[in-house]
Amino acid sequence: MVRTVIFDMDGVIVDTEPVHRYAYYCHFEELGIAVSDAEYATFTGRSTKNVYQHLKDKHHLGQPVEELVMMKREFFNRAFDEKPDLDLLEGVRALIEDLHAHGLQLILASSASHSTIDRVMRRFALGPYFSHLVSGEDFPRSKPDPAIFMHAASLSHAPQAECVVIEDSANGVTAAKAAGLYCIGYNSAHSPLQDLSHADLVVGHFNELTAARIAALETV
Repeated sequence: MVRTVIFDMDGVIVDTEPVHRYAYYCHFEELGIAVSDAEYATFTGRSTKNVYQHLKDKHHLGQPVEELVMMKREFFNRAFDEKPDLDLLEGVRALIEDLHAHGLQLILASSASHSTIDRVMRRFALGPYFSHLVSGEDFPRSKPDPAIFMHAASLSHAPQAECVVIEDSANGVTAAKAAGLYCIGYNSAHSPLQDLSHADLVVGHFNELTAARIAALETV
């Protein structure tokens, strides 16, 4: 029986991807570097710090990674606060409320920074539903490295075998499986070019999931 659900955030709970993309490409233009759509797709599920380390190495950027991250974050914060149509993905609030009402523990494990996670929690009043908020910026390597999900599972009130992950990215699914966790792949229209075939279950809409269905999953 599943007792803990570990959620990714971007592309699963809220679609901040257009805001991130806008912020990244504003910064890329400022830095004078070119990033193709195909290369950008590989950034999905990776922390901003990891992305900028990659770009610094590839383009021989002179600024420290921490400075690059902060410059991009300024673009993001302005866009996040000014975007009126930013909302939760369809059906996810109902699923979160259903899981919480049935006593399942919810943990967030996102590659996003603490500041972005906090902004989303405040804007949509989701904080009370989650027992722990885990940020990828606290780990040296991003998804597909399993460290973030291994840590999230260690925070569960239940054994690892009673935890599931909900992810929308290929990197995230790989990380969850490498951590030894059952993974539900969410085929999000907001996260294109993602191979979710290695997930244990793939859904296209959150109305396919309920607390009862998740709790009854055979995870071992």
